[in-house]
Amino acid sequence: MTKEEKIEYWLKTAEHDLNTAKGLFNIEHFDWCLFLSHLVLEKILKPYYVRNNNDIPHKIHDLVRLAEKVNLKLTEEQFRVLERANYFNMSARYPDEKLKFYQICTKDYTELHFNEINNLYLWLKSNLKY
Repeated sequence: MTKEEKIEYWLKTAEHDLNTAKGLFNIEHFDWCLFLSHLVLEKILKPYYVRNNNDIPHKIHDLVRLAEKVNLKLTEEQFRVLERANYFNMSARYPDEKLKFYQICTKDYTELHFNEINNLYLWLKSNLKY
């Protein structure tokens, strides 16, 4: 795969997952909406890695570490969105955290954080130059 094909792969899968997360929100599967939203951010960060390294990104799920590896200049609020999204990944993944996570994922909570993630996704997508 060429560098451009790798970047397009990550962009396409990020967009697909974003649309799926929107669908999950609409059917009130709020915990899974936020879990998948973490993957959206992960997948929109990985084209930056490909652009900078011309290589497949490491299997890394920590959004903060991934952003650091690609030398992104983020605002403090953007950084906090990544930190919160890391929580959504871990809490939905492990059985001992799932119930607690499910209980906090109200419609209002999910809508607030999903909107933040969507805004960061759009910013990252629009700033990707390759």
